Amino acid sequence: MALDLTGVDLTTEVVRTERLVLRPFRPDDADAVFRACQDPGHRRWLPNLPEPYTRADAEEFVIVAAARGRAAGTALDTAVEAGGSLVGACGVRHLDGGGGLLGPDVGYWTAPWACGRGYATEAARGLADWAFRYGAERVHLFADVANFASQTVAEHAGFSREGVVRRCLAYRDGRRADAVLYGRLREG
Repeated sequence: MALDLTGVDLTTEVVRTERLVLRPFRPDDADAVFRACQDPGHRRWLPNLPEPYTRADAEEFVIVAAARGRAAGTALDTAVEAGGSLVGACGVRHLDGGGGLLGPDVGYWTAPWACGRGYATEAARGLADWAFRYGAERVHLFADVANFASQTVAEHAGFSREGVVRRCLAYRDGRRADAVLYGRLREG
């Protein structure tokens, strides 16, 4: 089911949480995104990143790719900002009902210099709550079975482990990995 986004301009939509501003990416975010994506641990869990990840890739992401879903009305990809600095990214996709029975899906990453502060948890919770305000009955996310940090984020953000989806994640090297499916339901 599609969200009712009547009157919402996704191209400028900003979501605020207690400590974070979830906002559209800006061209000046490219340096922080490029720096974050140089970390091998970070790249391990993001199979869609080009290898090697260049400054041009970061610019393409912040200027074009992150804005594409917002303009089409299908996604709300956000720069996660704390104290005026970019600390990660979080998005909710399939706002047009493309998530099928599972509803919109949430994804996140935290910059290596900002890990361990709960930013991904707060951002994921914030975007799930945002989707519920606009009519989502449920939201979901996938985490690689070996990505324990991402699973912890999901659980702390109020998502419940629903099962394992076998060989659903495709990695750059041709491997396929199992993922834990997490879901969160709208209360009330």
